[in-house]
Amino acid sequence: MPTLRMMPKVMTLTDAAAARVRAILAANPGALGLRIGVKKGGCAGMEYTMTVAEAKAPHDDVVEHDGAVVLIEPSAVMYLLGTEMDYKSDKLGSQFVFNNPNQAGSCGCGESVNLVPAAEAKALAQDN
Repeated sequence: MPTLRMMPKVMTLTDAAAARVRAILAANPGALGLRIGVKKGGCAGMEYTMTVAEAKAPHDDVVEHDGAVVLIEPSAVMYLLGTEMDYKSDKLGSQFVFNNPNQAGSCGCGESVNLVPAAEAKALAQDN
């Protein structure tokens, strides 16, 4: 009898991130989830992207936590493997925070990051 191989989640959500995703989806009737991606840009080279998604694209990875649905663009998977998505609030504002083991650096303003694919991030960590 064949066995099922469970794939690890591309990323995880904290309870705070899940609560914020649920609030965003509740404010957008017809939304299925929050789509996460990465794009080239910013002074460090890449930026995280977030959009409200009404449907799952054919190759999106789906992460669910406590009723919150996050869809991950296929092109972003190799940059997000092992990432924890959190949501932080302080006196100056609120924002999603990505605790990403594939992050090699970031800019001073925190708007962009230097990301490497997961295999390269593992090799860099072993070299240091």
